[in-house]
Amino acid sequence: MPRVSPSSAPWPTPHVGPTRRRFLQGALAAGLAALPGGTRSRLHAAAATGAAPAGREDRAEVLIIGASLGGVAAALAAVRMGRTVILTEETAWIGGQAITQGIPLDEHPWAEDYGRTRSYADFRAGVRAYYRRHYPLIPAAQADPNLNPGAGWVSKLCFEPRVGLAVLYEMLAPHLGTGRLRLFLRHRPVAVAADGDRLRRVTLHDEESGATREFAGDYILDGTELGDLLELGRVESVVGAESRAETGEPLALDGPANPREQMVFTHVFALEHRPGEEHVIARPREYDFWRNAQSSRGAGPKFAIPDLFGVRQDHFGRPIKPGAYVASTWSFRRILCRGNFAAGAFPSDLTVAIWHANEYHLGPLCGVSAEERRRHLEAARQLSLSVIHWLQTEAPNPATGGRGYPGLRPRGDVFGTADGLAQFPYIRESRRLRAEFTVREQHFRTDSPGNGHGPVKYADSVGVSGYRVDIHRTAREGGGSITEVAHGKHWLQQIPLGALIPVRVENLLPAGKNLGVTAVTNGAFRVHPTEWNIGEAAGALAAFCLQRKLRPRQVRNSPAHLADFQRELVRQGVELDWPAGRMATARSYYSHHNLELKDADTFHFGEAWRLGGSKGPRE
Repeated sequence: MPRVSPSSAPWPTPHVGPTRRRFLQGALAAGLAALPGGTRSRLHAAAATGAAPAGREDRAEVLIIGASLGGVAAALAAVRMGRTVILTEETAWIGGQAITQGIPLDEHPWAEDYGRTRSYADFRAGVRAYYRRHYPLIPAAQADPNLNPGAGWVSKLCFEPRVGLAVLYEMLAPHLGTGRLRLFLRHRPVAVAADGDRLRRVTLHDEESGATREFAGDYILDGTELGDLLELGRVESVVGAESRAETGEPLALDGPANPREQMVFTHVFALEHRPGEEHVIARPREYDFWRNAQSSRGAGPKFAIPDLFGVRQDHFGRPIKPGAYVASTWSFRRILCRGNFAAGAFPSDLTVAIWHANEYHLGPLCGVSAEERRRHLEAARQLSLSVIHWLQTEAPNPATGGRGYPGLRPRGDVFGTADGLAQFPYIRESRRLRAEFTVREQHFRTDSPGNGHGPVKYADSVGVSGYRVDIHRTAREGGGSITEVAHGKHWLQQIPLGALIPVRVENLLPAGKNLGVTAVTNGAFRVHPTEWNIGEAAGALAAFCLQRKLRPRQVRNSPAHLADFQRELVRQGVELDWPAGRMATARSYYSHHNLELKDADTFHFGEAWRLGGSKGPRE
């Protein structure tokens, strides 16, 4: 592993405007990076209003630490039900994997119609409406009900992080305006105080001022990406991979549990391409190490992208079909396709890199010392910068017959950073709660006893998930990842309330992928609509408990209370099960690992059908 220097914080300070805690800052968040420094300073001064004086704690009925996608959904649910909420976030933007990490929506194929909450559907619709209101779309794109601004083939909805950020602030705006919801950005949790089986307060470090501040709530929700409150509060939890002897799962480890066996993480970056121009970055410090590294997925070099733009072959090595949509590495997670917009509106497409080449596999982030975590985070940054430099200087370029794409330009403004890297790495696996109920693979594996016609049904369902078990680790049998080996062996899923309730602590709830799942089932519960649903259910549960003066485990273990809570969820637009007659295996949707079911060249994600033909997307 390369030697790296620790930084003073777990990730670099983003090159963006300062903390925004009230609606004024929220409404302008997506554009702050472009403001003059003096204007940003004045906004920062305004953000101090509404905070408790130094030495006193800030309090709300519901305290949510981590404005991840699940954290935001939790805040919306709680304030809709009339509760006061404090939402904190350690980066400069809210939205987690969809925004600060830069990951286009990973979804099942029915997300346009069902299998998601109403508020998640509102977010998706809001993204499309934002482009229709503010961008110069061509008429066909403007009229397309399933507009996919990036025309990426990984998702039906690929969009720029700043657009998603603006839409989230639109959703939060009424609650920020009333003061019922307060938002504190650039605040990192550093300590948790408990009293027996209740968490009392959380201490956060203000990354802007360097001061610490205490926050308290009747209910405290962990919306962090790594399950930080579980660790800081010494809440019973699990890190890494369980053993098959413990869980009975076919995909669990054969030997003993391994806390360091965690999924890879990725520091995403944004690129545009301007042929004929020179945008080569300085040679990264650890470039030689990563250039010569071997792939973690088998034999071969880590840097292996033979045809970035799909000039002669697509991402799968297949020859290009004339007139067809090209499923290239470039268009895989493209977030802006200039073919959707008026001619000349944009000089280039925009894409984000979540490839094998920049998957960091040399160490975990959970259950390790702060020093080790910093080393891995910095090494992952070096890896991603090295991928950029390699693409610019050494990658095969079939269009020219030479090497490199010097016109590739990192777009830091896409993420509000100086170097083009996302504000936070893409986290696939968190510390996980030891819950009253743990979701295990055999609950929804198709070949488990009793599952021939569907998965185990949860009477305490609080939502649905519809993803395959997607685990970025090499399979024991070899020949690909666990994802590929297990493909098509799992039913669609429900989210049980028991997985949100700690075995001991009474007032802590998970608001993301830190719920009661295993390392295996995390692979199906970690994606965007599921995380949103988990957060929304947690926020609603906290509000319901406050309203009824109940504890979460009382809600789950009383049929009458459970029925009342589930009715409230349904009223708010949460689906508790898949529609009758629509249960299917999780392989029944397009994915880049499943070409025997859907051909990437003909599967129409949104307006991708319009981008085929001789004119195609302008690379």
